[in-house]
Amino acid sequence: EVFAEMGIALISGIGLMYFILVMQFSSFTAPLAVMFSLPLSLIGVVVALLLTGGTLNLMSLIGVIMLMGLVAKNAILLLDAARSLEAEGVDREEALMAAGRKRLRPIIMTTFALIAGMLPVAIGVGDGSEFYRPMAVAIIGGTITSTILTLLVIPSFYDSIELSKEAWQRRFQSLGRRLNWRT
Repeated sequence: EVFAEMGIALISGIGLMYFILVMQFSSFTAPLAVMFSLPLSLIGVVVALLLTGGTLNLMSLIGVIMLMGLVAKNAILLLDAARSLEAEGVDREEALMAAGRKRLRPIIMTTFALIAGMLPVAIGVGDGSEFYRPMAVAIIGGTITSTILTLLVIPSFYDSIELSKEAWQRRFQSLGRRLNWRT
């Protein structure tokens, strides 16, 4: 029952995050790149729990829900900078590379700060520490993996989404011109 409720909470949070990003980016396709970063963090969660002998329990699921917001923040920082440069007239690929260089330091700094904050909990010194340990391990593992993958995969995925979007727009414009010509 707890796992079902946590699953509903996770899906609800992801859905709300998507709609907020749609409003922020004024696009239905741009937030897809941010959403793509979320499953990438789960790789780190699973690996970290396996390496430490942790289990997937209530606390590790709470860690996963917390992690989703933290992971999205990195992708938002990166894509927001790239979209700002694109709006100034910079080519998309160049904007993505410049955004990566510009946002690398803040992303790395927040990642290290989060890991440093969670490390004492993950080490688990003191009474009751074994209860919170899976949450900290899940957050640390997911943060490490998602930071690396966000910086490498998300720009490529965003570029692919935008290229597909442009191709579909050209097809619809072409179809519209042909239908207009025949009537």
